[in-house]
Amino acid sequence: MTMPDSTHALDDAPAPVRPDARLLWTGGAATALVAALIVLVGVLFTRGVLGIPVLAPERAGVFGDSTTVTYAVCAAATAFAATALLHLLLIAAPSPFTFFAWITALGTLAAAIAPFTRDALPASQITAATVNLAVGIALISLLSGVARSALRRAAAGRADSPWP
Repeated sequence: MTMPDSTHALDDAPAPVRPDARLLWTGGAATALVAALIVLVGVLFTRGVLGIPVLAPERAGVFGDSTTVTYAVCAAATAFAATALLHLLLIAAPSPFTFFAWITALGTLAAAIAPFTRDALPASQITAATVNLAVGIALISLLSGVARSALRRAAAGRADSPWP
């Protein structure tokens, strides 16, 4: 019994394009730097310009104390974790950008809500939530763009790629 030619159509489909890992992780490192700087600028603005003692007592100065450094390092680490998640999704998941957007949006929402669960001044809670929201938006937008570039770069090297 012979099979119709249409059953072999999947054999002729181009193989999935894997992202250019070097480009993806370089973009992830740059995103980590942006995330840490958002925290530092947010704390500087909040403490220095608005006079709100976020993360540390007022006497700690415009950059706060070691808590500010920890906050910035955690933001950078979150960017690296998001890069790892995105890399995994690009390799193994259907609709990786959709899943990435949902996962990171929900993580951003949780980070924006978290300051309100702690005992602090409402102004401190609002500013910490705003900084967390800014970091989350940066992660989602920057890493999505980086991933699309990494996929295009990887696809450009393939003759059977469906991408320009």
